[in-house]
Amino acid sequence: MSPPERRDFIYRHLHEHLTVSIRTLVELMNVSHMTVRRDIRILEEEGKVISISGGIKLNDALRQELPWSEKALLHYRHKRVIGKYAASLVEDGQVVYLDAGTTTFEIAQVLAERFNLTIITNDFSITQYLINKSQLSLFHTGGQVDKRNYSCVGKSAAMALSALNVDIAFISTSSWDLEHGISTPHEEKVLVKQALLEISRRKVLVSDSSKYGKYGMFRIFPLSNLNDIVCDGQLSISVQQQLEELNLKLHIVNI
Repeated sequence: MSPPERRDFIYRHLHEHLTVSIRTLVELMNVSHMTVRRDIRILEEEGKVISISGGIKLNDALRQELPWSEKALLHYRHKRVIGKYAASLVEDGQVVYLDAGTTTFEIAQVLAERFNLTIITNDFSITQYLINKSQLSLFHTGGQVDKRNYSCVGKSAAMALSALNVDIAFISTSSWDLEHGISTPHEEKVLVKQALLEISRRKVLVSDSSKYGKYGMFRIFPLSNLNDIVCDGQLSISVQQQLEELNLKLHIVNI
């Protein structure tokens, strides 16, 4: 692997395993300790990782998201179960917004077999999956294209949403916690998610627990703006208790 490919591999591996030892990276990439330490130093300078005893972990301050194709492979079982449960919250006849993301894609796969629903999304993968489902009404926001995440973002997408009324919006995120709320390292995503606060009767965050405790530079809105959170049971008990103290419904699904 070239140096950029090695550093991409390390960053992807951390998104799945959260921490990794230097010895493991040496074995996985078949390179020297010196090479791994050099790659780690560069990743630290980029703000992506933090050194710990014998290895590294992801920086809680998220600098960059993985592209859609790589995120889809991470924590797949968790996303599938969360998506199936979230889809059960949808009632017949509703207007449903599916935010761009791999967990919301799992929701789309379940809703694809339903009838009498209107689906709105900014995600091209969801649109492509649902486009031949003739029993569903389907809208795409349009807007600035985010090629890494197969979606539309920015002011144009937000303006398209502002003209609509949504019964239930499923919101995705790469980073969230009690202190920072929902956040992102990418400014162009902010307006789209904020628009959902104005147009949606019910706002539901869908996220696996690996994204909890991370935060991006751009704050979107606090968790108290949500009606529901659907997550797996690997959230700590103390965090679950604090979330339940907010004016929202916490749904913990068993994986």
